[in-house]
Amino acid sequence: MTDIQFAVIGGSGLYQMAELAGVESLSLETPFGAPSDQITVGTLHGQRVAFLPRHGRGHTLMPGEIPYRANIYALKTLGVKYIISVSACGSLREDYAPGDIVVPDQLYDYTKGQRAHTFFGRGLVAHITAANPFSPELSHALAQALRAVGGTVYEGGTFITIEGPRFSTKGESNTYRQWGMSIIGMTTSPEAFLAAEAEIAYAVMAHVTDYDVWHENEKPVTVEAVIRVLQQNTVVAQQAISQMVQHMDEWAGDYPVHHGLRDALITDRNKIPPQTQAELSPIVGRYLS
Repeated sequence: MTDIQFAVIGGSGLYQMAELAGVESLSLETPFGAPSDQITVGTLHGQRVAFLPRHGRGHTLMPGEIPYRANIYALKTLGVKYIISVSACGSLREDYAPGDIVVPDQLYDYTKGQRAHTFFGRGLVAHITAANPFSPELSHALAQALRAVGGTVYEGGTFITIEGPRFSTKGESNTYRQWGMSIIGMTTSPEAFLAAEAEIAYAVMAHVTDYDVWHENEKPVTVEAVIRVLQQNTVVAQQAISQMVQHMDEWAGDYPVHHGLRDALITDRNKIPPQTQAELSPIVGRYLS
């Protein structure tokens, strides 16, 4: 099954759309283990679309436990070229209010280095460009779709990923604001960078659920607040996904990210171990044949 170009990574309820037909669940294995859960595939406006619950059904995986490499690798083997990440976030700016949606254009990785963050190693070295961690083309199409369905959308801003699973202290939150960060979450790194290594365009639909803990006139972030806003915004997220799929012929194309490895592989081809080459064939195969 390699005709699935569009995928969504997010909550397990996103695929519960009346328009989605021919639904099936796929259990996949990868050299990096199993994905977070089964991948749900269905037909939407004539296109086969994949949905992957990032934390597993029932939200059983902490941010640091998510098998990011397996998730991206599995979607790559299905033929995916475009990923929309649906994510909760805290706002570090007064003008990004709970209920708003941000499509960020920059990413700051502030995780602790404990997460497997690259497909490479084991005898094969690549240095992927990361100046624009989110696909500008896909991000713009996402923002347009959100506006078309009535979402309050902001384009731009830097998304900082912290390790979690705890929320920030006030000292940390105010420091991130001083650094110029716009929104905060726990899962966009290394997901975005792995998508780039897999030459998949990646954009984030970040739902603002709270003001983190910095705002003196608002309550600090709670799980209850996060869940409430996400539930309220589910319909908007579903409608925007439907809008994007329906109009794929207008925005889908061959983006620079789809050739990101062309100048990134530095290892002498004769030095690459056969097992590594075989395991990474879906990602690097066209450059090593």
